[in-house]
Amino acid sequence: MKAPEKLSPAEFARCFDHTFLKPAGDAGAVRRLCAEAREWGFASVCVNPCEAARAARLLKGSEVKVCTVVGFPLGQSHAETKAFEAVRALRDGARELDFVVNVRLLKAAAGGGKAALRALKEELALCAAVKGLPRAEGLPDPETATKLIIECCYLSDEEKTLACRLAREAGFDFVKTSTGFGPGGAVAEDVKLMRRTVGRRMGVKAAGGIRTLADALVMLRAGATRIGASASVSIMSEFVNLTLA
Repeated sequence: MKAPEKLSPAEFARCFDHTFLKPAGDAGAVRRLCAEAREWGFASVCVNPCEAARAARLLKGSEVKVCTVVGFPLGQSHAETKAFEAVRALRDGARELDFVVNVRLLKAAAGGGKAALRALKEELALCAAVKGLPRAEGLPDPETATKLIIECCYLSDEEKTLACRLAREAGFDFVKTSTGFGPGGAVAEDVKLMRRTVGRRMGVKAAGGIRTLADALVMLRAGATRIGASASVSIMSEFVNLTLA
């Protein structure tokens, strides 16, 4: 990836998952989100699962993908429940899936629990495997990306490293810093640790509390390849104004 300052506005826009995951909002919120994503050319819109089908209809014919969340925001669902939720999202038109790791299971595994480690590996393998569903069912646009939200604010560096390593081994395409619903969001040092652990082949998504161009640039310089933000439009406006100055 180019240095953030050398990206064109179109390239910069493709770094963003334009996000609306609030529990409440007016009826036009998702429509506006999708219209903004079309206008700016964002990588995706990230919406709650019940809005995935509607977002897919609103974005039909565009290059903007629909991203949705699975096991959100706590990650404490059964593995089979997460897999079912993901399959439903794919059938509704989502093509990017952000799974929340089971933090308690992760912590137990990092503490040496063999049963916990085995259960966590099984869950991650099951979740990562669902990305093959569209191709298997002959659905359009079969390319699907899976991201594992590791919720860094609850984890030690050792636990973050284990989560990233297991995500890579399971076949996830990205690791992601945060849900945005925990007590802390994206931190540059976490992004650097995640990038070191997964290498260059996987994506790293920074999300949670990214509200300004300065915030976004810090994350991209640290190694993020995707930014999850509800403030994407204002960040893009800042970027365009800067490039025109």
